[in-house]
Amino acid sequence: MDQALLSATGLSKNFGGIKAVNNASIEVKANSITGLIGPNGAGKTTLFNLISKFIEPDLGKVTFSKQRIDHLNSYQVSRAGCIRTFQVAKVLSRLSVMENMLVAAPKQFGEDFLRVWFKGSEIRRQERENKERAMSILEDIGLANKFNDYAGVLSGGQRKLLEMGRALMTSPKLILLDEPAAGVNPSLISQISEHIINWNRQGISFLIIEHNMEVIMSLCDHVWVMAEGTNLADGKPAEIQNNSKVLEAYLGG
Repeated sequence: MDQALLSATGLSKNFGGIKAVNNASIEVKANSITGLIGPNGAGKTTLFNLISKFIEPDLGKVTFSKQRIDHLNSYQVSRAGCIRTFQVAKVLSRLSVMENMLVAAPKQFGEDFLRVWFKGSEIRRQERENKERAMSILEDIGLANKFNDYAGVLSGGQRKLLEMGRALMTSPKLILLDEPAAGVNPSLISQISEHIINWNRQGISFLIIEHNMEVIMSLCDHVWVMAEGTNLADGKPAEIQNNSKVLEAYLGG
């Protein structure tokens, strides 16, 4: 619990002279659920994009699982075990729910040219195992009865669950969740929170951007606060709730 799984220091990103992220740092302990909060425009999602290498930082260093990852491409960060979701869930609308799950399975033998010709039994065995794993995850998140439906017909909350389930197919060490409760039915918010707790107990760490303070305060071990692209505060949830700088940033007082 004391070991840092993710450590980002001195991250900066300018867009046309606008400092979206300015010398920001964050740390996520192994086996933790960590929150990242701040007013709109604070730079939270940009920080996610920098960590996951969807955009290149101008400055800064990112270490994940004791290895530098700021020089990697986004797919290499993902393969290292650091997976991210999006504020608006990204699903493959014209593929089925099951197909969405299966495309995330890593190291698929069927993508190897020689194995296609000479190792057909291995490919079939792995495909069967991937389908079993995908169905087990879908049952866990309550989407098993929709495995054959197009992902495009799912509700917003169900799409978020599918995106999280697809992330689990990669056997991640850390999932970066960008507003998992945004635009979601209250009953599904409770389900999502329960899933996060259960997956964390299984050894997966989380870094969560969320505006729903009830979700953040009930889930997180530690909370980081950003404002105007830089760090404002960090601490235990109770400390953040009573921090005058945080209250001022949110309330403008």
